[in-house]
Amino acid sequence: MSSYPNLLSPITLGTITLRNRSLMGSMHTGLEETGDWGRIAAFYAARAKGGAGLIVTGGMAPNREGGVFPGAAGLFTDRDIANHRRVTDAVHAEGGHIVMQILHAGRYAYGKDCVAPSAIKSPISPFPPRELDEAGIEKQIADIATAAARAIAAGYDGVEVMGSEGYFLNQFLVAHTNRRSDRWGGTYANRMRLPVEVVRRVRIALGPEAILIYRISLIDLIPDGSTWDEVVQLAKAIEGAGATVLNTGIGWHEARVPTIATSVPRAAFAHLTARLRPEVGIPVITSNRINTPDLAERLLAEGMADMVSMARPWLADAEFVAKAASGRAAEIAPCIACNQACLDHTFSGRLTSCLVNPRACHETELTYPPAPVAKRIAVVGAGPAGMMAAIVAAGRGHDVTLFERSPEVGGQLNLARRVPGKEEFHGLVAWFATMLRQPGITLRLGAQATADDLSGFDEVVVATGVIPRDPGIPVEPGARVFSYIDILNGADPGRRVAIIGAGGIGFDVAETLVQEGPSPTLDPALWRREWGVAAPWDARGGLDPDGPHPHPAAREVHLLQRKAEKPGRQLGKTTGWIHRASLAMKRVRMRGGVNYERITPEGLWISQGADRTRQELLEVDAVVLCAGQEPERGLSAELHRRGLRHHLIGGADVAAELDAKRAIDQAARLAARL
Repeated sequence: MSSYPNLLSPITLGTITLRNRSLMGSMHTGLEETGDWGRIAAFYAARAKGGAGLIVTGGMAPNREGGVFPGAAGLFTDRDIANHRRVTDAVHAEGGHIVMQILHAGRYAYGKDCVAPSAIKSPISPFPPRELDEAGIEKQIADIATAAARAIAAGYDGVEVMGSEGYFLNQFLVAHTNRRSDRWGGTYANRMRLPVEVVRRVRIALGPEAILIYRISLIDLIPDGSTWDEVVQLAKAIEGAGATVLNTGIGWHEARVPTIATSVPRAAFAHLTARLRPEVGIPVITSNRINTPDLAERLLAEGMADMVSMARPWLADAEFVAKAASGRAAEIAPCIACNQACLDHTFSGRLTSCLVNPRACHETELTYPPAPVAKRIAVVGAGPAGMMAAIVAAGRGHDVTLFERSPEVGGQLNLARRVPGKEEFHGLVAWFATMLRQPGITLRLGAQATADDLSGFDEVVVATGVIPRDPGIPVEPGARVFSYIDILNGADPGRRVAIIGAGGIGFDVAETLVQEGPSPTLDPALWRREWGVAAPWDARGGLDPDGPHPHPAAREVHLLQRKAEKPGRQLGKTTGWIHRASLAMKRVRMRGGVNYERITPEGLWISQGADRTRQELLEVDAVVLCAGQEPERGLSAELHRRGLRHHLIGGADVAAELDAKRAIDQAARLAARL
């Protein structure tokens, strides 16, 4: 009997029967904008082959003004239709189904021609929108319906109409962005008129048999957002207008509450889908921070939804469902919700990929063919770079010996997984450990590899990682100084702490030091209280009117950096604000432009400015050094002296903020060509 009877059971949407209840949610990857349709088809076909029940494409613009950015992809010409036909044919050839998401950005568009219900500028885009008149609204409706008709001509099984996350249709629904007094504004019946009319016209354009998904916002997480009664009223009207299924949307992009980052509890919003499900007669799909087949199965078994949407997990592993169905769930590469190679890339105008799977969106360019000649390969260091190199090389048929001087694999990932809010790293280390048990890999733990140990191998890969950098600050006898490694391994620095270095590691150490008791990431009720999230049936928009209620900080913490800018500015584009806000709620004192004069038993002496004349003492019990890393190249130097050729990867090559994304990608690409 299957371990996932609910997840793997078929479901019929309209006249189309899906093979299982998994939805690959929409993601903007940037692939469509490359114009390489063979590559785009390969990306989606791989997910269909991997068992996705239904795939939703990245958002396609219905017109130029509705594109997320100038040049955003859409179905505007017959040539576009022919190109998209290559994608749908490839998916159908693998037994899958695929719908096209129609996304009108409204005031979120990064273009001067953006339009909206009212001329209210978004806080996350640079251009004020033009308020639409009656003719302009009709044009948007007609263009969306035309996009739906073109999707059918391109072979799609239907469309998803994007009505959540604060995009165009969502903007009409709430008084926060809709200040109109005509028939498209004012009362809720008027404000919901546009999305309902869009669905009605899209159904006509699609015909009766195609799938029509409406992505509905269940909790806006903004001031003046929708009430729960309004959400239910809209859901029923959308059903009446011809939708086949409702997909869950959570939070607007401008909301100051995280919704999909790694610190958000798994399935944190599934209870909202469960609440909506009995209100409508069509299936509902739950989403957000669902990343394992066990969790998906539980949500379905408990009746919380009819289908489960997972987006980034399909970047992490294109065979997600296929592995689950064949009893290989432990081999599913886990999405850790880090955003580093997906959303951070998207919002930086770069092609999407995945930290744990560098092949995501690079299926035709990064391949792992069988090695023409099997070699004996030594890999030194079982951190992320070394483990990935070993796994890819062995998968290609090489005989790999992996040396690791510590008693466990994981390297710096073992530090990351001790940070509150980064519990997903436990699963990543477990996945690496599982994959290292595959044939072709000999794992030697507690083995400090020497040049003599490596002399008989055909190829040597050095992935020895990093060591903390000494910032050279004078330290007086009796002063208490720790490295970030000490703290993340559990050392107690006292109740008052100064952290030197406000990069990613400094923020992680600060999070660790201020947290006391259970991690909010593992306690959804505690997490919601910390961030001020209320049930939308109790508070409009799902925001607690009293704001966040963070648990008091365990310590008084100063987070300092030399660079004269706001600490945390260099953190991830889509997650940095979360880390800054989290520490601010814990009253961490963050300062930039700091000179470190000396560390004494009384605390840390600092100054600011080039003259360094005005010094002050931060009275702290201890100082924690998070001042960067240096490559650990002792072994590499010895190999050079011996004249032994080798490859340097990961932190041993470039030490930069423990960059696992770069390390894993570099390792995979090296192993692909060995």
